[in-house]
Amino acid sequence: MEWNRNSSISEFVRKRRKEANLTQLELANISGVGVRFIRELEQGKPNLMADKINQVLLFFGHVLSPSPISDETRRNLGS
Repeated sequence: MEWNRNSSISEFVRKRRKEANLTQLELANISGVGVRFIRELEQGKPNLMADKINQVLLFFGHVLSPSPISDETRRNLGS
């Protein structure tokens, strides 16, 4: 599976971290995850643990949650 640096979560975390003037190391320390995890998250690694993603997102006042997808997206999943 390919990494997607432009995934919405990757972009969100990278943008919010930069807006907060934090380095990846600082965000890792504040959120209680490793700096490697922050790097992989910002690079769009596809199989990261949801609980760790939530640890980072909580710092920015967000959490992962299910959201509906369009019928077109649903059709494309079977391709």
